[in-house]
Amino acid sequence: MAHSQTDHAESSASIKEVAHRFLDETGDTTFYGSGKKLILGAHGVSLSFGMGIVRIDRPLADVRQELAALQREVEQDPLLNVLPSVERRIRSGGFFFHACKDSPDVRSVLMHYLRELPCEAEIVMGRKIPAIFERRHHGKDEEFYADMLSHLLKRRMKRERKLVLNVAERGSSTREHVLAEALWLALERAHDWGGLDAIKSHVVFNVQTPRTEPLLTVSDYLCWSVQRVFEQGETRYYDYLVDKIRLVVDLYDHSRYDGHRNYYTKKNRLTAANKLGPPFA
Repeated sequence: MAHSQTDHAESSASIKEVAHRFLDETGDTTFYGSGKKLILGAHGVSLSFGMGIVRIDRPLADVRQELAALQREVEQDPLLNVLPSVERRIRSGGFFFHACKDSPDVRSVLMHYLRELPCEAEIVMGRKIPAIFERRHHGKDEEFYADMLSHLLKRRMKRERKLVLNVAERGSSTREHVLAEALWLALERAHDWGGLDAIKSHVVFNVQTPRTEPLLTVSDYLCWSVQRVFEQGETRYYDYLVDKIRLVVDLYDHSRYDGHRNYYTKKNRLTAANKLGPPFA
């Protein structure tokens, strides 16, 4: 389904350039269990939540076709199609790549492809800090999601174009009012950052699933490779794909705000030292 947001620049009819970007998230937005008990770091509950936006620098139809072919290869590979996680997806409508659920053998298929794919990602990671969640996001998952998404969008408003944001569906977080809130926050931040001249794009949201839009798996895998560093201190996937990751922002690392030391690039890489510790107070 597609969600069209407010036309805040010129009418879409007058904008010739159309740019597609692909967005997915990694981790979860869970903070509390029953009785509002803090369960950060418990089994299945992450210490961080991240979102990424990807630009693909090849004809999208060609990349989509190649990803679909890789999915069929996995479905037809007798070494891989017997894995429970693969079998389940085949039975439910067809295999698609999903980084956190794929086995290492399956993962390697897409990792090798992504290493050669001309693309670029920017990823924002949000440490799950209860005080920030309650104060800034009012204890609501949807507000957390909208805040994170706005940081990915705020610097993408300067060009006169139609910007189509293909977003991986995520329950109530990708409902129209949440996406509208994210866009409003992004516009506000873009205005504060660069004035009215910083706002020229016409934004359209297109909410999809990786089964209907294989290109979302590019963002999924790049985000997951970064989150592995934050959650596990494991850098090998990130190091393997780092040339595709232009920027990682550790959004709530207040200790590194001076000099933008919470901004990580190919020259200032994430390391095992970026692994998050015990739950945050």
